[in-house]
Amino acid sequence: MSTFVLIHGAGDVGWYWHLVEAELRARGHDVVAPDLPGDDDSLTLDDYADAVVEAVGDRRSLVVVGQSFGAFTAPLVAVRRPVEALVLVAGMVPEPAESPDQWWSNTGYTEAVRRQAARDGGLTGSDDPYVAFYHDVPRELAEEAMSKERAHPSSAASAQPWPLDAWPAVPTRFVLCTEDRLFPPDFLRRLVLERLGVVPDEIAASHCAALSRPVELADILAGAAKN
Repeated sequence: MSTFVLIHGAGDVGWYWHLVEAELRARGHDVVAPDLPGDDDSLTLDDYADAVVEAVGDRRSLVVVGQSFGAFTAPLVAVRRPVEALVLVAGMVPEPAESPDQWWSNTGYTEAVRRQAARDGGLTGSDDPYVAFYHDVPRELAEEAMSKERAHPSSAASAQPWPLDAWPAVPTRFVLCTEDRLFPPDFLRRLVLERLGVVPDEIAASHCAALSRPVELADILAGAAKN
């Protein structure tokens, strides 16, 4: 049995993972899916990592999973506690000394969105969250997710240079969502290869795969566990 540490993305809460959590528990695993601190503009990426470590407690056999912005926090957890694997889901893969605020321009994100939007008629990069994030999530579930939105991360965390000198020496996998309208698939394929040197696992899902494809996502995550 492994313990999956599920780290949510920007504006979100641990509830985001509840369907995947149920699937992983049904497979015999333990799960920790904390609400990271919100509504405090002074907190940093280190504070978020500390909050995750506190939630994990003395659990072992950890598989740390970071969704979207959670990719900035997940590796920080991996250097604080022994972990079996890191998994990023539609993650913002950081480089040393790169802040989340810098990530967008450093990666060529805006141009990638422009190109994909030209191909799909403006669906990518849409200002409508039900189009950009939740287009394959049942409407009632998407509305519930929207109702939980809050101020996370802080401006301090977004401006903080990523504090690690290198990616942790931990087996790392990446789950790419092929119907993602926030992070175009071709953009992420390039970024993941450049920054992690891995070929991602792919799932036919929106940016919010934990809500739209929980069974398929749980299958991929379970494959990262050693037992």
